[in-house]
Amino acid sequence: MEYAWGFLFFMQQLTKLYNYFLSTGKCSTDSRDEVKGTIFFALSGDRFNGNKFAAEALDKGAVLAVIDQKEYDKGDKYFLVEDTLKTLQELARLHRSNINARIIGITGTNGKTTTKELISSVLSTEKKVVFTQGNLNNHIGVPLTVLTITPDTEIAVVEMGANHIGEIDLLCSIARPDIGIITNISKAHIEGFGSLEGVVKAKSELYEFLKTNHGGVFVNNEDPLLMKLSEGIERITYGFHTEQFTSVIEQTKPLLSLRWTFNGNSYPCPSNLVGSYNADNIHAAIATGIYFGISPENINKAITAYQPDNNRSQLVTTETNLIIMDAYNANPVSMTSAIENFIEFQPENPWLILGDMFELGESSLAEHQKIIDLLKKSRFQNIILVGKDFHTLHKNHSFISITSLQEAEKYVTKYPIRNANILVKGSRGMQLEKLLKHL
Repeated sequence: MEYAWGFLFFMQQLTKLYNYFLSTGKCSTDSRDEVKGTIFFALSGDRFNGNKFAAEALDKGAVLAVIDQKEYDKGDKYFLVEDTLKTLQELARLHRSNINARIIGITGTNGKTTTKELISSVLSTEKKVVFTQGNLNNHIGVPLTVLTITPDTEIAVVEMGANHIGEIDLLCSIARPDIGIITNISKAHIEGFGSLEGVVKAKSELYEFLKTNHGGVFVNNEDPLLMKLSEGIERITYGFHTEQFTSVIEQTKPLLSLRWTFNGNSYPCPSNLVGSYNADNIHAAIATGIYFGISPENINKAITAYQPDNNRSQLVTTETNLIIMDAYNANPVSMTSAIENFIEFQPENPWLILGDMFELGESSLAEHQKIIDLLKKSRFQNIILVGKDFHTLHKNHSFISITSLQEAEKYVTKYPIRNANILVKGSRGMQLEKLLKHL
């Protein structure tokens, strides 16, 4: 009986909070951001107590502060709950049950953010679309995205990230996608997942949710693992050859350009994305656009206009160099793809600046050695490797080996690189984009 009363009280509180939300339509979690007119959720972490910032948020114009420590409850504008994070998630679940938008869930090891943005750009040409902003793809970001969906939203594109088993399942329980995409599955965040098998299990939680709830999936038909995992689910395939459309790469030096054919008509599709490995992301956007009835002309227009940012497959021109800046993240598959694409590019005066790949667990040194072996085969001469793992293996190669970003900045300042084509690739924690001002 105590549990029943506790649950009943929680639902009464949640309903009351939801009524507040319906009157504002906005939520926030960081008092440093624009909080005016929002419901502020005082989330806490290992190193901070969000309750301490509730008063600041209210002073800046928040209409309500949701807190979970009684000593910070100082009046009518404070809303005391047992757990602010759980309350945020439950509020999003309640909102999801009251909206009619179709929700597309996207996860995967590589390319999920680019795929999310391409799909959102395509769908936005003819539909009212909400999509994950930046990389807000976790247990906080997904509920915040769901809470931005309005009654007139037709489609929501929700990115879902994870580095532990069970996280995608949690995010699916909040967003409840109608259709989903796993871009690919490969080695990344092995420390959290335990093994490649753990990565497969975690990412395929999206497929399991959609299978159980009679949803559909977009699947790259050139990926045997995804084709196998998606068996038994309503499937729409994409790739170079599908029932919907066919595609060919026209040139990749260095920007990717496709030509795709649909219903007998051919559409040249230049892009601002670097590398043939981005073809899968573009194909996913084409397939999604066709599925939702977007005209081929608008699909093409959106893909061609899309500009990558945040150090993802960006082409940057400095005073003397052309730089492929792909330093947002790195794992063995994305690093290999970037190097192989650079080889295909056949650049004049090529340089590679590569940073360590993080969160690979016990396989880290072996995976870094594979990259070194690939570099040896490439015959590139000008290679700078940055990071402790690459440096640990420095006796196995003759490349320039530097342990830290700071040392790399000193090196490229002392020995300037000029009139070169440069690939910059590394994990987010390496922060290799800071080298740009020296290049």
